[in-house]
Amino acid sequence: MAFALISHGSPLPHEEPHGATVPWWSFTKTVLSAASLTLVRDGLVGLDEAVPEAPFTLRHLLRHEAGLADYGELPEYHAAVARHEAPWPEAEMLQRLDATRLRHAPGAGWRYSNVGYLYVARLIERVTGLALQDALLQRALAPLGVAGVRLAQTLGDVPGAPAYHPGWVYHGLLVGPLSGAVLFLDGLLAGQLLPDALLREMQTARHLGGPIPGRPWASAGYGLGLMQGSMGAGVAGLRVAGHTGVGPGSVVAVYRGLQGARSATCAVFHEGADEGRTESEVVDRLSPLLMR
Repeated sequence: MAFALISHGSPLPHEEPHGATVPWWSFTKTVLSAASLTLVRDGLVGLDEAVPEAPFTLRHLLRHEAGLADYGELPEYHAAVARHEAPWPEAEMLQRLDATRLRHAPGAGWRYSNVGYLYVARLIERVTGLALQDALLQRALAPLGVAGVRLAQTLGDVPGAPAYHPGWVYHGLLVGPLSGAVLFLDGLLAGQLLPDALLREMQTARHLGGPIPGRPWASAGYGLGLMQGSMGAGVAGLRVAGHTGVGPGSVVAVYRGLQGARSATCAVFHEGADEGRTESEVVDRLSPLLMR
């Protein structure tokens, strides 16, 4: 287990072991969302304008409301990953998934979809004219003082999973220090990247229910690239926003907790596949700082 923690605006996070570099898994979605929202901030795209893969909008994509299916639903996807095969070309993956057939009308429901974030990554590259790694660095990571983060691209690029090809994560997979994830989320939600109005949009969540068996969520929702709600016991649980990610061999959970005027941000990385254990460790580390 590794963790990083920043409390009450401390200049640098505490991290153990120091400099631990891990796959960020689906916390990458939060970075993609933030980068795309800087395009909205700068008037380059509209949050509620149809994207080229229409009829859905950027808001629909970021909130998993576009009606798109997910390649994680395909048994052959998991079988190919388990056999350590080379990733399918993007067009083949979309064809296997029948991705052009929406499973519900945009905005009419909620369905977690990595394909939606593939379209977000495409949008970022198209509008900026940059490769995705460069665009994320320029638009999201560097402005928040985050260094040492890169997109995994080839075999051997994913710490702890040398046989896993990161190309199976079609929207891109960031790897970097846990301290970088903490700095990024803390700065983002403290308003250091986006104007207040846009940050409020990012944190306007679709309520998904709760509690979740085996996990600490008392009430769960999803905003624009953010999992958010309350963790811990009852309705007075810890209010959090961030993202959990899981991949072959490990789980990462990165959350900022807020209670009154107090805030703290924590990232926890565990080997294995137990999301509930990893999220509970976040709660255990944040609660003494905030629930008093």
